Amino acid sequence: MAFTGNGTGGGGGANDRSESLLSSSQPNDDYYSKNRIDSTSRHSTSLGTNQGSEMIDPADDGAYKLDDDGQRGTPTSDDGSEVDVYFVKQRRGYCSILFSLVQTIILVVMMWQCGVAPLNINPMVGPYPDALNYWGAKNSVLIIDDGEWWRLLTPILLHAGVIHLLCNVGVQLETGAFFEREWGSAKWLIVYLTSAIGSSCLSTIFMPGNISVGSSGSVCGLFGAKLSEVFCRICESRRTSQGRIGHEVRMEQCRGVMCSVVLIGLFSFIPFVDWAAHLGGFLAGLVVGLMIFSFSVGNRWWVGIWFLVGLVLTVVFYTVSLKYMYNEVEPPEEMRDVCGYYKQFFEDYECNCQLNDGR
Repeated sequence: MAFTGNGTGGGGGANDRSESLLSSSQPNDDYYSKNRIDSTSRHSTSLGTNQGSEMIDPADDGAYKLDDDGQRGTPTSDDGSEVDVYFVKQRRGYCSILFSLVQTIILVVMMWQCGVAPLNINPMVGPYPDALNYWGAKNSVLIIDDGEWWRLLTPILLHAGVIHLLCNVGVQLETGAFFEREWGSAKWLIVYLTSAIGSSCLSTIFMPGNISVGSSGSVCGLFGAKLSEVFCRICESRRTSQGRIGHEVRMEQCRGVMCSVVLIGLFSFIPFVDWAAHLGGFLAGLVVGLMIFSFSVGNRWWVGIWFLVGLVLTVVFYTVSLKYMYNEVEPPEEMRDVCGYYKQFFEDYECNCQLNDGR
């Protein structure tokens, strides 16, 4: 029986090679990094390696070419030649780092408190299913019949085991963090949390008999939002250097995201993976992202049109999902007692973490 819900979370292909184009914070921030765009770095530098990059202090006038008025202009390399840089909003992905840290701490505490299940019960090297339920996993009967709505959000803080955690956190700290640096933490957090709800809703609808945990639904939401951003900014002017570089970066990210989505889709149908959570997170990120990134469109009329389209799709998606979930889904009553349920299938099952009322 599947209880590790959100699966491996896919790969980090969305930003492969885009770092070479490159990531940086705005010149008026504390620092920014720069990479030379050439035939070698463009194809050999991947996210995280930062090959050929350097950190420079914006207070250092020697790092810029001065214009005729003596003002700082184009950033320059050590030999004085101009370099193209891709500006992003912030230096680090703070929310990506924070969530990854919290998720890691919770798994360690959960395994210490509730024990580690044998591999025949949990192949992800982690706790027993009842421990996941105790800590807030998606459990359809508790969400629908007992009104524990917060279980639509808490699964993103939990992981089925060490393997599950490493896969999801790896993507989150690589691709997810780069998206956060581009968008800013506020937009990233909105997409991440709304995708978590969409992920849990579809998982409850299509897989009501499973205990599901993991952040890969939210990660899929980030991928969906990136596609919406690419769509909204596809007609952005490429006459300026920044416009051209930004377009190249987004096109490479779009190809990487599509590859990641295909890989996640293939992984979604193996045992212990919740395909519905991946799909729900992706769709939620897509519609919410369309609303958020509509403001990137240059023409104000198109801003209004695409914002309205995104708003309508978002309302429809969540309204239909929640209404169907609460009115049509009939969750299995045996999932109230998760420990008793899994004891039917495993003789060596131990109940170390149960809710006080015996669930």
